Amino acid sequence: MAKLAINDKMPNLKFDTVYEKGKTVAEVIRNKKNTIFWVLRYIGCPTCRYDVHNMSIRYSEFTALNTQIMVVMQSDPAVIRTALEDNKLPFDIICDPKMEIYKRFQISAAASKEDRLPTTTEEIAKLEKKREQVKAAGFVHGKYEGNEYQLPALFVVQQDGTVAYAHYAKNSIDMPTIDDMLKVIKHLS
Repeated sequence: MAKLAINDKMPNLKFDTVYEKGKTVAEVIRNKKNTIFWVLRYIGCPTCRYDVHNMSIRYSEFTALNTQIMVVMQSDPAVIRTALEDNKLPFDIICDPKMEIYKRFQISAAASKEDRLPTTTEEIAKLEKKREQVKAAGFVHGKYEGNEYQLPALFVVQQDGTVAYAHYAKNSIDMPTIDDMLKVIKHLS
C-alpha cells in the first residue's frame, strides 16, 4: 500500500494492544469523532517515552474534543507492560514488533543515525530543547527494539475511516507537538 494521504480511507487493520489481541481499526475509530494514530519507535526510547508521558498528562484535552489517541510502537506488549507497570495510560498502545503497520503505510526509516537528525538550525535547536526536557524529566534509555533509525508519523482518522490529517516525519524531530495536534483537531471540528 502507498503512504496514507488526506481523504484516503484507513484500512481496517487488525492489531494487538498492550492488553488486548485482535482489535481492528473499525472498532477503535467508532468510539470517537477523531482518532490520532501517533506512530513512534519503541517504549525504551527516552524521547518516545517522554512523548507518551506528555500525551497521558494532556489526554483530557483530546477527549474534550471527542478525540482519542492510539500510539503505535515497535515494542512487544510484555516490554511495554514492564516499562509502564507503575503508570496506567488513559489510551492504548498498539504493539507492532513485526513492524507491519510501518511497512503497510510506508513509514520509512533513516539510513543511519546521522540521517535521522535534523539539519536546519531551527530543528537542531528544537531537538536540543527536547533532549534537555527528556533528561530533566528523568527518562533514560530502556530496552532496544525494532529499527533504531525508524522515523515517526501521525494520522488523524475520522469516525467514518477517512484520513483527515497525515504527517510523515523527515527526521526525528519533524513531528507535530501536542499543541499543534490540538489546533488540528479544533480545525476539523
